[in-house]
Amino acid sequence: MIYDFDTPVDRRNTNSLKWNVKENELPMWVADMDFRAAPEILEAIQTRATHGVFGYTDIPDAWYEAYIGWWESRHGFRMEKDWLIFCTGTIPAISSMVRKLTTPAEKVLVQTPVYNNFFNSIINNGRQVLESPLVYDGEAYHMDFADLEEKLADPQTSLMILCNPQNPTGNIWDRETLARIGDLCKKYHVTVISDEIHCDLTSPGYEYVPFASVSDTCHEISVTCLAPTKTFNLAGLQTAAVAVPDETLRHKVWRGLNTDEAAEPNAFAVDAAAAAFTKGAPWLDELRAYMEENKKTVTEYAAEHIPQLHVVPSKATYLMWLDCGAWVTAARSGNPLSAGASSQKGGADPSVDIAPFIREKTGLYVSSGSAYGGNGAQFLRMNVACPRSRVLDGMQRLEAGLAQLAAL
Repeated sequence: MIYDFDTPVDRRNTNSLKWNVKENELPMWVADMDFRAAPEILEAIQTRATHGVFGYTDIPDAWYEAYIGWWESRHGFRMEKDWLIFCTGTIPAISSMVRKLTTPAEKVLVQTPVYNNFFNSIINNGRQVLESPLVYDGEAYHMDFADLEEKLADPQTSLMILCNPQNPTGNIWDRETLARIGDLCKKYHVTVISDEIHCDLTSPGYEYVPFASVSDTCHEISVTCLAPTKTFNLAGLQTAAVAVPDETLRHKVWRGLNTDEAAEPNAFAVDAAAAAFTKGAPWLDELRAYMEENKKTVTEYAAEHIPQLHVVPSKATYLMWLDCGAWVTAARSGNPLSAGASSQKGGADPSVDIAPFIREKTGLYVSSGSAYGGNGAQFLRMNVACPRSRVLDGMQRLEAGLAQLAAL
């Protein structure tokens, strides 16, 4: 390997949201990586910093060309310059579009379990969350198209937020699935926001399909959220984009982003993004291979040491979706846990109780699955974008925490 992903980086005392935790705690929750950005990106940032003047920043052609070139070479999808609008982040953009493309009290459809900030963008803007739960067969997830059509047919449903690839389940939606979504949304006059910021974090040998590339219909009715932030660990630089092929829809989105003051870059946002998409491919390819080994480590450790914990197969993102359902069922039946332990967990939402218990007893900080809706209550979400030594530490703490809970 050319790049070093094994050496831990100390992020304490850097105002890190993720690492602002107690000394004994291991944070594996929020979706940012514990790796330094690619040297090529650091060089671009350092060059910009050395200049020493950080005034208002314009969007140069190099920024557009970087996005267009990356998606064409990496994902086989040719975007046009006119489609692209800079924005400070995916969630600010989604919140702006919820306000601009819907009216108060209308419904915005999401397929749960799904990234929890989608709910905030909907509820905080006075719209209704409409869930179309993904179907879990005990091994993996798929879409329930009968339920999806029923929800889209509701005249109050005007917008759908699609997570492609899917967070937290790690699904990569295939072309046929995306085409069916597009046809249904077109039929019922529903606009699609496709959040694709995890698109480059697929397992080696796997590729995602851009929603807008699938058909003329998908092209016409959609807005795509793009960013280098998850892929290259640049979330703190607030740099992203939306791609809107349809001219009329693009004008509405552009007006919303400008009205909400979410379309102006900071001094580093443009140069960092351009460097990532023009020079970051070798780093990313090594990262994807490293992440695949981290996921394998989690799966093999669980199979050997925590056999009642099912690791949902994931081909995208660096997030692991851990099914505690069998473990909780055994706990409530008194095997291996006592009746006292079942009472301790208290009811239908095991992850809400399990996650804080594990954090308190072992210092492992993972996300409670209930935050993601759907059947998330029986799951934990673990971020494995860190050196493998920390992944093993996290799994050992998880095992120890579950054992302590079992001993109650």
